[in-house]
Amino acid sequence: LAQRCSGVEAPMPLFSALFNYRHSVAPQAKSGADVDIALQGVGMISSEERTNYPVTFSVDDLGEDFALTAQVNVTVSAQRVCEYMHAAVEQLVTELEAAPDSAVGAIDVLPASERHQLLVEWNDTARDYPSTSTMSALFEEWAASSPDSVALVHEGEQLTYAELNARANRLAHHLRTLGVGPDVLVGLCVERSLEMVVALLGILKAGGAYVPLDPAYPADRLAYMLEDAAPAVLLTRQRLLASLPASEVPVFLLDADAASLDACDATNPSSVASADNLAYVTYTSGSTGKPKGVQINQRNVARLVKSSDYVELNASSRILQLASLTFDASTFEIWGALLNGARLIIAEPGMLSVTQIGAALEAHAIDTLWLTSALFNQMVAYQLPSLAKVGRILAGGEALSPHHVQQLLDYSPSARMINGYGPTESTTFTCCHTIPAGSVVGSSIPLGRPIANTEVYILDAALEPVPVGAVGELHIAGAGLARGYLNRADLTADKFVPNPFGAAGSRMYKSGDLARYLEDGSIEYLGRIDHQVKLRGFRIELGEIESALAALEPVRDALVLAREDVAGDKRLVAYLVAREDAQLPETEGLRAALLASLPDYMVPAHFVVLEQLPLTPNGKVDRKALPAPDMANNQKGYVAPRTSVEEALAGIICEVLSLDKVGIYDNFFHLGANSLSLMQIISKIQVFFDAKIDILQGYSAPTIAALAEGIELAMEKERIDRLKSEDIFSEIQDLLSHNQE
Repeated sequence: LAQRCSGVEAPMPLFSALFNYRHSVAPQAKSGADVDIALQGVGMISSEERTNYPVTFSVDDLGEDFALTAQVNVTVSAQRVCEYMHAAVEQLVTELEAAPDSAVGAIDVLPASERHQLLVEWNDTARDYPSTSTMSALFEEWAASSPDSVALVHEGEQLTYAELNARANRLAHHLRTLGVGPDVLVGLCVERSLEMVVALLGILKAGGAYVPLDPAYPADRLAYMLEDAAPAVLLTRQRLLASLPASEVPVFLLDADAASLDACDATNPSSVASADNLAYVTYTSGSTGKPKGVQINQRNVARLVKSSDYVELNASSRILQLASLTFDASTFEIWGALLNGARLIIAEPGMLSVTQIGAALEAHAIDTLWLTSALFNQMVAYQLPSLAKVGRILAGGEALSPHHVQQLLDYSPSARMINGYGPTESTTFTCCHTIPAGSVVGSSIPLGRPIANTEVYILDAALEPVPVGAVGELHIAGAGLARGYLNRADLTADKFVPNPFGAAGSRMYKSGDLARYLEDGSIEYLGRIDHQVKLRGFRIELGEIESALAALEPVRDALVLAREDVAGDKRLVAYLVAREDAQLPETEGLRAALLASLPDYMVPAHFVVLEQLPLTPNGKVDRKALPAPDMANNQKGYVAPRTSVEEALAGIICEVLSLDKVGIYDNFFHLGANSLSLMQIISKIQVFFDAKIDILQGYSAPTIAALAEGIELAMEKERIDRLKSEDIFSEIQDLLSHNQE
């Protein structure tokens, strides 16, 4: 009872409740009542001794009668919790009177009215949507009704709906000859481009499902994904072949082999798939050390983007496609546009700086944008005027920063901000919370309520609903629920469990997220049950990184944490213990070893070597006792800036990475930089030096010395170009000729 009532966030105190049973002398005989319950909330006058426990529950035995006193310290209304306890105690006593041998923990003390509210009223999300249509059929409807409308825009090129449909049809007919059909997987390894979307649509039109492969992933990771998915064919481009591992999978080159498609039929292929067939399989981090493939059906995607109630998507929408295809935010971007007749603007390939993103927003009049929470913060800090012009901004992946949201709302009173939450297993979004224009944002931003055709349950360990304000694990059901994990029946059965509150045979997903209901029905996120983290929008199983570290010969023990030693700057930190008589590699060597099997966003920013991992009295690793990384240790061999350009760069690096100093040969990534902070660094450089610096230079030259050289060359080139444009060169040549004469 106390655990259900307390609603306390982890870490909890040693005890969640204090129970007192006292023999007292009744001051006077009580009449007309067997039980007197005193309800006391924090802040109310009480003669009871105050405690530090979330719930203090006292029973005064008065002989013939007894009195109950409850004191609560919770985030929801104290009066409401006390009233709940009143009803719960009455229910408890009634049930025990009827069946004295019952286990107390098995007795349901949740009032019937609240149970109905939690399970039924707040999950009344049913809404009509094309649940039986395939994604290709929904697209073809727009291609037939609006053939001349622009579907795709990318780097000065565009395709209408009719042109995109015809190109995808030719590819689909060819894929059919290669055996692609319902639930047959097709690998796709390309960067953002028109061909990428043509390929996605062609795969679906053939009846198959796509498996996105990021060309930037390590070869070992790509090899595992290809082996696990066993696609019938792999679609890629000529120049990416060298980055792909050797495989028996047949390859079709979307550029070099494109001419062979000219002879293929351009009409819509006959439909062979259904809404229950797979749309795609996307791989997420796995706690066992290997990524796992999440299987998403076509109906799941239709539920996300058709007849949506969290954002308006229609033929006038202009959506920026920015997310990697391996990130399920791309599902919202691509299919939110193409299944609603909208215009999809595909950003240039590679990692973009916030300056480049801001320019794209303005150049294409983007009105719908999805950003990770961390990237949203960067855009607010450096591109607020451009961001404020976007009509609908969705952000998620991590907890939103109230400060940055407030900045946007204050700057643009008409801005519509939406906090989106959802694991890949529920097809991008589970809950959304719209922050009204002109709002005063509180200390945290809730996840909101379940979107259309989605149910959410916050349950205890016995899969029973917890009261409003109490902490439980968030479970997800409804039309967005994935089929399960590819080739992982055991894991699917463990995470996708029978739904006791739905129709026979329905399932729900155990998210591992801790949450609670607020009094208005919104949901507040509180953290994770396990060691999974969200970092810059990526879901990371720390166990996968630990497994990769433990596989290194010199490593005896490895533990990885996501630390936030500086507010708003969360970084991965690895703690290592070497084997006896073994020498651990330097930071650069460790990073290189991990990059052979892990994507760069999973490589720790810092490595801390310990003699042994600290333990708690019960023998578990004491995570709280692990030290913060020593930044000075990452700056050995410090060399001070030598020029004004290097001094300016050092100032920018120190500001972004929260450092006291940085040497000109210190590697940014060894100091804790990541893709987002590099974007921030490049944006500041572009503004400070008024020079065009590509973010790729930051990757290829991650030191002040190297970057300064590139900046000086870029500035010199711009000066020369400016002189040429002003015809000064011709004047100088005339003067030189005159002097010679």
